[in-house]
Amino acid sequence: MARVKICGITSVADALEAARYGADAIGLVFYKKSSRYVTVDEAVEICHALPPFVSVVALFMNASSEYVHEVVADVPCDLLQFHGEESPSFCASFSMPYIKAVPMKRDASELFDFASYADEYVDAKGFLVDGHAPGTAGGSGETFDWQQIPLDYSRPVILAGGLTPDNVADALQVANVYAVDVSSGVESEPGVKDAQKIRQFMQEVRCV
Repeated sequence: MARVKICGITSVADALEAARYGADAIGLVFYKKSSRYVTVDEAVEICHALPPFVSVVALFMNASSEYVHEVVADVPCDLLQFHGEESPSFCASFSMPYIKAVPMKRDASELFDFASYADEYVDAKGFLVDGHAPGTAGGSGETFDWQQIPLDYSRPVILAGGLTPDNVADALQVANVYAVDVSSGVESEPGVKDAQKIRQFMQEVRCV
């Protein structure tokens, strides 16, 4: 079964619902322009409330090195996610495992070689393919052509972008990825998760 990360968690209650229905990981957004942004203090409270075996992913977008260090010094996260234009050397500079987001919404005339892009991030644990354009934030709720996802890349690929309980099973049948990442697709409003949608999402993933 594909792993599931529920991103954009902003409260203890939502974190516990994600854990209750079997999410493998939650994502905490440390990008201040996001409606799902959490402070360090909020993140610490969420992490301390989580049960065992639920990983915590700290998401950054074009953050300063100082800010990333500040967060990881206090927040007990397991994995970093870089969602902007961070260089391979920047991503590797925190002595922590990380995944790198890959923007898949590109101009039709643009030639994009996923493997060449990903190969530059030699230390990355995996790559999150999302429906946003280069230089823009994720979390837009937009899908992209899942057939663009490489099926034979050597490291784990995580699918994000516009996933919902209604389409995640189809996405997994097309893409056959290591994991899926959902945020807006299981929300009642930006930053507020819906327990029923989380339950339905997890059920659909398990059925594939």
